[in-house]
Amino acid sequence: QVQLVESGGGLVQAGGSLRLSCAASRKILIFKTMGWYRQPPGKQRELVAAFTGGGNTNYADSVKGRFTISRDNAKDTVYLQMNSLKPEDTAVYYCQASTLIPKFDGWGQGTQVTVSS
Repeated sequence: QVQLVESGGGLVQAGGSLRLSCAASRKILIFKTMGWYRQPPGKQRELVAAFTGGGNTNYADSVKGRFTISRDNAKDTVYLQMNSLKPEDTAVYYCQASTLIPKFDGWGQGTQVTVSS
């Protein structure tokens, strides 16, 4: 079983930056997707940014140019650098992974990001 542990959320003023981290508890050899979703208050969970196993990176239009996803394979950690934050970025951010080796499909516990105006 793989556990995803997120960190780095918090309260920041509009225009500020935060970096989220998602560390997997086991070595990930092959994955289908790894990335970040968010769920704003009263809304559905949505994709923020994700890697695909084929080497592509997908971003939500609302974060393009402001957020950057990256990963450290040696640490089995995925990061989300968030710059120029806006109040509408306020949400619970979840790490997601769908891996083949080891076999896993699930979510982290979530980390709150609050952007004040």
